[in-house]
Amino acid sequence: MTRLWIKNPLASFDGVGAGSADGGVVVEDGWITQCLAAGEAPATPADEIFDASAHVILPGLINTHHHFYQTLTRAYREALDKPLFPWLQALYPVWAELTEDMVAAATALAGAELLLSGCTTAVDHHYVFSDRLGHAIDAQVEAARQIGLRVVLTRGSMSLGQSAGGLPPDSVVQTESEILTDSQRLISRYHDRDPGALCQIALAPCSPFSVTAPLMRDTADLARENDVLLHTHLAETHDETEFCLQQFGKRPLDYVEDLGWLQDRSWFAHGIHFNEDEISRLGSANCGVAHCPSSNMILASGICPVAALERAGAIVGLGVDGSASNDSSNLIAEARQSLLIQRLGEARARDADALLTSHLDALRWATRGGANLLRRPELGRLEVGAAADIALFTLHDLRFSGAQDPLAALVLSGAQHADAVMVHGAWRVRDGALVDVDQAQLVHTHTLLAQELWKKLASNE
Repeated sequence: MTRLWIKNPLASFDGVGAGSADGGVVVEDGWITQCLAAGEAPATPADEIFDASAHVILPGLINTHHHFYQTLTRAYREALDKPLFPWLQALYPVWAELTEDMVAAATALAGAELLLSGCTTAVDHHYVFSDRLGHAIDAQVEAARQIGLRVVLTRGSMSLGQSAGGLPPDSVVQTESEILTDSQRLISRYHDRDPGALCQIALAPCSPFSVTAPLMRDTADLARENDVLLHTHLAETHDETEFCLQQFGKRPLDYVEDLGWLQDRSWFAHGIHFNEDEISRLGSANCGVAHCPSSNMILASGICPVAALERAGAIVGLGVDGSASNDSSNLIAEARQSLLIQRLGEARARDADALLTSHLDALRWATRGGANLLRRPELGRLEVGAAADIALFTLHDLRFSGAQDPLAALVLSGAQHADAVMVHGAWRVRDGALVDVDQAQLVHTHTLLAQELWKKLASNE
C-alpha cells in the first residue's frame, strides 16, 4: 500500500470551509487517512509526495444533473434561442437517431470534460430509448469505467408520447413494462452499494410532461424495493406548470407527491418555480434539488431559490445539465455561475436582511452539497475516512494575477481547468491533461459521430 502526501497546498477547502487541510492530505488505498493542519507532517513518513505548494486543494466536484448524449448536439442551429418546450421539440427528432456507439462516445467525451474541470463524480440522466438504444446505459457503464469517472447513471424513461398528449415523439417512448423490466436489470447488474462505489444506478422518469402517472408511481415503488434514488426534472418552467394544471389539475410538486415522490430518496433537477409552501414541504421531506444555473439562463427558465430551499432543509447540489442547453460540461465554471445568479436573485428580492451568497457557498454546493444529495457521505469532503476524490487547481493564469484569497479567486476570477484530479486514489488528470486517454482521438471519434447524426436527420427530412 502506497502512502501519498499531497503536501502543503496554497489553500484548502474541506467541503464546508477553508483551511482545515492546509498542511495537505495523506492518501492510502483510495481513501484519505490524514488531514494535516498548516505546518504538520504525517505521523508515518510518506512513500510519495505531491508538492501542492502552488495548488488550491478541493474535494472532487460533484455534478448532480447532466445529459451526456447531448454533447453531440451542442449549438444545434434549429434549437438556438428557444425556451424549453420548443427547444425540446427541435431536438427530439435528432436524438431519436442516436446509436449506442454515439452514446458511448458522448459519455466518454463528457466525462473527460468534467474531469478536466475538477469533477470526480457525475450523475447522467439518459432518457431517450429508441429501438436502437436498448442497451444505452450498459454502453455508458463501460465508457465511464474507461475514462475513470465515478458515476451515478440514472435509468431515465419516457412513456407519454405525442399521440397520448405528451411532448416527445412516439419513436422515443417505451411501454411501462419495458421500462420497469430494464430498470430492474440495470440495478441488479450495475448498482454497487459499497462505500466508494464507482458506479451506481438511480431511476429517473424524464418529466411530468413525458411520463404517465402509473409509471411515475411504479418507478417510485421499484426504487423503494431496491433502495435506490429517484430523480426527475421538476418546476423548471412556467410551461411545465401550465401543462400539469391542464393535464392533471395540479401543480408539478402536488402531482409527483400524489405519486409517492415527496421522500428523502428523491432529488429534482432545476426546481425554479416552487412556491413558499412547496419549498417548505421539500425541506420537510429532505428532498434534493440540482441547481443548473447556466442551462436555466440559456433557456430563460428562471432562478432557483437556493437560499430558501436550504433554509427549509432541502439539499442543494450543482448540475451542469445537458451540453445542448449549457453547451459545456465544466463544473468549476458552473460554481461561478451559481454564485452570480444567486447574487442576482438576492438583488431582485431586495431583502436587506439576507446574507449574500459567498464563494464558499458555491464551492459547498459543488462538493459536499452534491454528496449529501446523492446520499454519499464518503464523497465531497476532505476529511479522514473520505474517498480520495481530489481536485487541485493552480492560479497561474492571467485571470488570477493580483488575487489575494486563493479560494475566492477560483470562483470569482473564473477557474476553468484543474491541474490535477484524483478519483478514489487514482490520478485521472496530471499537469492539466488526461491520464491514459488520447484526447485528440476522443474528440475525433466524437466529432465524426456527431456529423453522422446530423446526416441521418438530413436524410430523413
